[in-house]
Amino acid sequence: MASRWQLMFDELTSRIADRFSRVEPRRRARAMLLGLLAELPRKNCWTLAEHAGDQTPDGMQHLLSRAVWDADAVRDDLRDYVVEHLGQAGVVLVVDETGDLKKGRGTVGVQRQYTGTAGRIENSQVGVFLTYATATGHALIDRELYLPGTWVGDQARRERAKVPAERRFATKPELAAQMIGRALAAGICGWVTGDEVYGSSTPLRTALEASQVSYVMAVASNHHITTAAGTRRAEEIVARLPKTAWQRLSAGGGAKGQRYYDWALITIASTEPGRRWLLIRRHRRTGELAFYRCYASDAVPLPVLVKVAGTRWRIEESFQTGKGLTGLDEHQVRTWTSWYRWTTLVLFAHAFLAVVAARERSDHNAEPSLVPMTLAEVQRLFTRLISVPIRSIAFVLHWSRWRRRHQARARASHYARQVGYEQ
Repeated sequence: MASRWQLMFDELTSRIADRFSRVEPRRRARAMLLGLLAELPRKNCWTLAEHAGDQTPDGMQHLLSRAVWDADAVRDDLRDYVVEHLGQAGVVLVVDETGDLKKGRGTVGVQRQYTGTAGRIENSQVGVFLTYATATGHALIDRELYLPGTWVGDQARRERAKVPAERRFATKPELAAQMIGRALAAGICGWVTGDEVYGSSTPLRTALEASQVSYVMAVASNHHITTAAGTRRAEEIVARLPKTAWQRLSAGGGAKGQRYYDWALITIASTEPGRRWLLIRRHRRTGELAFYRCYASDAVPLPVLVKVAGTRWRIEESFQTGKGLTGLDEHQVRTWTSWYRWTTLVLFAHAFLAVVAARERSDHNAEPSLVPMTLAEVQRLFTRLISVPIRSIAFVLHWSRWRRRHQARARASHYARQVGYEQ
């Protein structure tokens, strides 16, 4: 197992090696990926540098800010890597955003805004992501930083965060459309799904239909639907459905078994090419309802639409493991370029865990008494078998002194600034 995983990691790093013109950033990127895959209590340039055996975090910070390499080219390598290892059968692209709570105003994209991470309006930074999901596994393959409208006209703030001059305001659905467009241009064919933020976007749905991309997108209960009987809110249509309209189907397997719901399908009237439906999900015990607007170029069986709708939760799993295992939300970078570089390398580390877990699950039938390999278990074994460094006592003490010296300077700076304010 250890030798196989080592070969898989070497294959991953060799895939992106040519993106770094000099040997130093190439080695640094490899060391950063090893650190992101390790079981560190927190992942930032300090901890990753210590894990790599560096004397200071300067090299890691240089890799993220000033070194010459193209994060978008590495993103394309990431996408190709995931497609190659997770296959192209039954592909579903899942789009969603996630927020990271931040202090201050200087970090790129930060403002007081709603984030599902906190479930309320908080000072936060929001990124929009795209997950690639098949029956084999799923992994995040693309990312875009949401730049709030308050940033667009604040030139001084943009310059401090090094936001490109050509970057303008884009809504989250517009960012999603960009990422989906890149996936389509790369030859990925499949379904698209997302929550109400994206399902309620008429321009996004129109763009998908123009490209004949099938989708199952969540919409709100007050979303207006046109049927043969007229235009009504989705929740009003439910009240008119007979009992025979409902079918009990599984939205896919979960940690506690199959996720069964009652489902109903209503045809949406349209003069445009293709087929459109309102898919309704009802919880078996609570009666809670969820609504999905669906499109396909031709007729599609209800179980297929249900399966796509159930795949939407894969991105929530990706966020959970991306943050919990590879430090997606633990960066301490402030600028535009650093955010994209950090996030891209984190997604590559996360994809490696997903690919290894998928590979090990393919051999699961040989040991039916064990649960399938999880990403967390892959990280645990990878850390113990491959990436644990051997350090001297002097090295450990050096980093203790370095941290404390840096923290003392920061504290003195904060106290001095406080005195200035009081005067």
